[in-house]
Formats: sequence, structure tokens, C-alpha cells
Amino acid sequence: MAKIKKTEAEWRDALGDELTFQVTRNAATERAFSHPGFPEGDGVFRCTCCGEPLFDKAEKFESGCGWPAFSAPRDTAPVAEKVDTSHGMRRTEVLCANCDAHLGHVFPDGPGPTGLRYCINGVALDFEPDQATDDTDA
Repeated sequence: MAKIKKTEAEWRDALGDELTFQVTRNAATERAFSHPGFPEGDGVFRCTCCGEPLFDKAEKFESGCGWPAFSAPRDTAPVAEKVDTSHGMRRTEVLCANCDAHLGHVFPDGPGPTGLRYCINGVALDFEPDQATDDTDA
């Protein structure tokens, strides 16, 4: 798949919200506990910039860190990692490999079996609930 590339103006227009733009395109971070959460039920979390499926609801857990946390991305997710030395720290940044959106960071303090905690900005994700099958129309 070809990488999605847009100008800053095109991303601003596509995303609409300034916080979402700053987080996904400039590696900002939303305030802890500022995201209202996601609906209940099964589903998939998609990149808010390009729509690629990144995380399954089954991998989401409550870490207490103030951001959505996942133990692993989807098997086929276009999730990339790179070293982030900003703010005087050494961390692993998590990005959408399809559009280079900054998603958050991954830390080695999560639950089994991976032991990882993908700490992801809520504004970088859109939740798509699983569609229930309606057999009444048959």
C-alpha cells in the first residue's frame, strides 16, 4: 500500500480539530484523562487520519495512565515504532505506518502475554463497533 501523504493544510482540513492535528501530525499529547472514552462492545480502533484498523477492543485494558492502553496492535496493523528522545527521555514512539500519524508510545509494563502497554492518544483513534447481524430481514 502506498503511504498517504498530504500537505499540512490538507491534514488540517481533513482532521478539522486542532488538538487532533497537533497530536497526530506534530507528536503532541492530549492531557491525561481528557478523552471521554469509547463505546462499550467489541470493535476495532482505526487511525483517525487514514482509517486503517490498528487495535482490537479485545486488546484494550485499563492501565490507569489516563490514555487508552492496548497490549498489542492487530496482527496486520500498519503500526511502526521509532526512538523518541524528546523531552529529555528515551521512549518508543508508535506511529501509523500508513500515514505517519503519531499515535502515542509503547512501554514494557503491560499485561501478559506481550508485557507491553501501547499508550495511545484517544484523539488519534476512531472506534468502529462490530456490526451485529440482524437475521430478522431474512
